[in-house]
Amino acid sequence: MESEQLFHRGYYRNSYNSITSASSDEELLDGAGVIMDFQTSEDDNLLDGDASIGTHYTMTNGGTINSSTHLLDLLDEPIPGVGTYDDFHTIDWVREKCKDRERHRRINSKKKESAWEMTKSLYDAWSGWLVVTLTGLASGALAGLIDIAADWMTDLKEGICLSALWFNHEQCCWGSNETTFEERDKCPQWKTWAELIIGQAEGPGSYIMNYIMYIFWALSFAFLAVSLVKVFAPYACGSGIPEIKTILSGFIIRGYLGKWTLMIKTITLVLAVASGLSLGKEGPLVHVACCCGNIFSYLFPKYSTNEAKKREVLSAASAAGVSVAFGAPIGGVLFSLEEVSYYFPLKTLWRSFFAALVAAFVLRSINPFGNSRLVLFYVEYHTPWYLFELLPFILLGVFGGLWGAFFIRANIAWCRRRKSTKFGKYPVLEVIIVAAITAVIAFPNPYTRLNTSELIKELFTDCGPLESSSLCDYRNDMNASKIVDDIPDRPAGTGVYSAIWQLCLALIFKIIMTVFTFGIKVPSGLFIPSMLAYYHHDWFIFKEWCEVGADCITPGLYAMVGAAACLGGVTRMTVSLVVIVFELTGGLEYIVPLMAAVMTSKWVGDAFGREGIYEAHIRLNGYPFLDAKEEFTHTTLAADVMRPRRSDPPLAVLTQDNMTVEDIENLINETSYNGFPVIMSKESQRLVGFALRRDLTIAIESARKKQEGIVGSSRVCFAQHTPSLPAESPRPLKLRSILDMSPFTVTDHTPMEIVVDIFRKLGLRQCLVTHNGRLLGIITKKDILRHTAQTANQDPASIMFN
Repeated sequence: MESEQLFHRGYYRNSYNSITSASSDEELLDGAGVIMDFQTSEDDNLLDGDASIGTHYTMTNGGTINSSTHLLDLLDEPIPGVGTYDDFHTIDWVREKCKDRERHRRINSKKKESAWEMTKSLYDAWSGWLVVTLTGLASGALAGLIDIAADWMTDLKEGICLSALWFNHEQCCWGSNETTFEERDKCPQWKTWAELIIGQAEGPGSYIMNYIMYIFWALSFAFLAVSLVKVFAPYACGSGIPEIKTILSGFIIRGYLGKWTLMIKTITLVLAVASGLSLGKEGPLVHVACCCGNIFSYLFPKYSTNEAKKREVLSAASAAGVSVAFGAPIGGVLFSLEEVSYYFPLKTLWRSFFAALVAAFVLRSINPFGNSRLVLFYVEYHTPWYLFELLPFILLGVFGGLWGAFFIRANIAWCRRRKSTKFGKYPVLEVIIVAAITAVIAFPNPYTRLNTSELIKELFTDCGPLESSSLCDYRNDMNASKIVDDIPDRPAGTGVYSAIWQLCLALIFKIIMTVFTFGIKVPSGLFIPSMLAYYHHDWFIFKEWCEVGADCITPGLYAMVGAAACLGGVTRMTVSLVVIVFELTGGLEYIVPLMAAVMTSKWVGDAFGREGIYEAHIRLNGYPFLDAKEEFTHTTLAADVMRPRRSDPPLAVLTQDNMTVEDIENLINETSYNGFPVIMSKESQRLVGFALRRDLTIAIESARKKQEGIVGSSRVCFAQHTPSLPAESPRPLKLRSILDMSPFTVTDHTPMEIVVDIFRKLGLRQCLVTHNGRLLGIITKKDILRHTAQTANQDPASIMFN
């Protein structure tokens, strides 16, 4: 946080010693019908919505406890449920940071007492590096497993290797001596389904049988994937990056990063990619890596008991995920910093770098593609680019921005229609329909039939003597006086024109199908489909600008720049995207074209709307996410946003020493608020602190069980000293220890621009509004989101907390 001195403002730290976590993100969400209803369980809905006892989180940071008194000290021993967060609630970054500082101070004070305490101190200091090391190892291993399995299952749709069933098509023909240069993918060991079933390798019957088997396997894989997601882990669907951004901002989604989600996501990601759907595995790999980071964080108390510290591990894990997805460790670190992380201190930068390094090293050791590279479509370009090429690069950026704006609007419109119609109630049927349409249309076109990574490789790779692709079908002049190997000196053959025609059809097909595929209930990434969105053979356009025989245009470079422009238009990434693509190609000299295309695509996309696809899905799902990239330009004041409004009932408050246990219980039962400001008296309205609903419930229940004499008429005291009571009165209950003595406050004349900035930078859940020290109202994160929607002429009820 930027203003760390604010963490010291009056937080009494004695009560943190007993806080333990009672639940974890590893809890399994059983059943198929998980409904995320933020309207009824959102924590910062402190003044409206439905709340029930025990359904909202609490975090204690109360005051010092008077040990000389005979009153009940509630936090002498841990109380189950205190100090943890419930599902769909936001963490309090300020208190979590304060709690971690107290833990660190306690360890440092004890480390000189004995060798054991010194060992514990060293273990605590190194636990951060250990957890990111384990995360990197697991991420790299799982990425290698997913790559190998997806390649094998993709080829399974076309045939099988009889000599070794576990080999894919390419591996099956490696050891064959009967392959030719022109037909290097044909060997006796590899049998198509037509050869196995009807005994024909060529002809109409063979084509129809292969067509039928291709559709059969595609539908089987898609059905199995969506069924596993629906039954075992509903959170395993989708890309996962919008939810991870929300979680890293401080939101709790139980089970989203748990072990069941990890296992089902890994399996179904392989199935979804193998089914041929227009999606990529790169986005979900970030989700898989974050699941690994979350699970390993529970091995270390430093992270398992502190949600803010855990998010530092998740930031490093997201960097490892991009590292193995693109073979770009540095790009992964920048992706975590630019795109997903909410709080990114310097030590998290170092650990993210280390996690990405370990993950890339493990994946390189596995070598899943057999090319000694981290990705299948790694390419190297050595031809320099020329200044006149900046114009087509910028045009590619314009196309990428237009494509990004179209894709975001079309996909969000379809997803909103899915939510609002009966069609969304049948996710299995939707996946089957999309998979069937994709398979039927994809099979006749060899470029749409290819595995996504193989298609990228085909488009990125430059033509050379060893390439047998139809894109490199140039004529050879057999009567020439010398053998010409340079592509520029040879005219294009029929294969080039046929390939360009097929690629145009593939472009239209991918554009349409990706809109309908992203968001269905299987793991669906976005990176690679966006990278397919442009390819053009530009040699003919620029041939007058080059010297005769000079290879001055690199078609693969245009495919790469167009891919980066389209991905930038969809996600609005800039720096991290350029570095990712640069690491893919290994060429420093192409940074300027990439930067020009990516920045142009962002500018063009922003002209139609500033939201990227992930922010749009966050808003569509109603997650309480305050985007740091957005600017608040309206001139409203805190008094205009706070509640209660003039037409609302008065603010429900507690007094510091005038209420009984029964009064507080009645207030809890009669209201749905998640927290109550504590004031000195109804007359003065001077603010004392803030007490959360669940704190009060747990404390009163615990006092009734453990302390005799606590009854409904017992006086509840939040003050430092108990007021004098008649001798016959029942035993009072002192609850100062659960009181937040330093709630964040602003005056009623504070500009909302500053209030929004405070919420973003300090991670607040609520803020109290005062005037000359007298309590006026309260502002929550939900109030800010609702106000932001209203100022943008949007209906908050229709877009938030769905």
